[in-house]
Amino acid sequence: MPAVVDQLPLGPLETNCYLVRAERGAPEALVVDPSGPAADIRLALAAHGSRCAAILVTHGHFDHILGLAELAEGTGAPVYGPAGERALLETPDAFTPPGIHVRPWTADVLLEGGESLELAGLHVDVVAVPGHSPGHLAYAVDGVLLSGDVLFAGSVGRTDLPGGDWPTLLASISTLAERFPPGTAVHPGHGPSTTLAAELAHNPFLAELRDAERKAAG
Repeated sequence: MPAVVDQLPLGPLETNCYLVRAERGAPEALVVDPSGPAADIRLALAAHGSRCAAILVTHGHFDHILGLAELAEGTGAPVYGPAGERALLETPDAFTPPGIHVRPWTADVLLEGGESLELAGLHVDVVAVPGHSPGHLAYAVDGVLLSGDVLFAGSVGRTDLPGGDWPTLLASISTLAERFPPGTAVHPGHGPSTTLAAELAHNPFLAELRDAERKAAG
């Protein structure tokens, strides 16, 4: 059975925070990208009867970590984050728009990609997917993919921010397409969920990948 995923659009950009559980009623949950007030996230956890077993961060852009420090402090849950985004986690105000304050936090475990974790009764594969940001990670959790800001329904992550790179982003999406089954559910950092198959078939930003696949096949 795939993991149970609940989406919480939070914060000024309605960035998706996710609660991921092995099954409905599970006593533990993973929180992916605490993008809004920790109180809202904890209320959602309580509504599901789950405690926060660990916090996973896809990348360090401010809208994905707004509630990180408060949630980690309040729950005592360990934080797993990308090693390549450590500066963004520990000195967030240096990378945050004026008028928005993000409390710094140091991850308990820094990840490079390639790791396998067992958390909250779930198996988590950590995948390096740079391009939107240099150290960006995706998390494959028991049949679903938490893609952060790499791949969206009908769009992809922007590459005009510091450290962004279009060829690298496209290569990362190609890696996801090669590694995971087409029907894999994709839960992105913004907007509705989708599947790899739907995006590979119809996403207008992935025309290059479709052209390369046709040439390879023909």
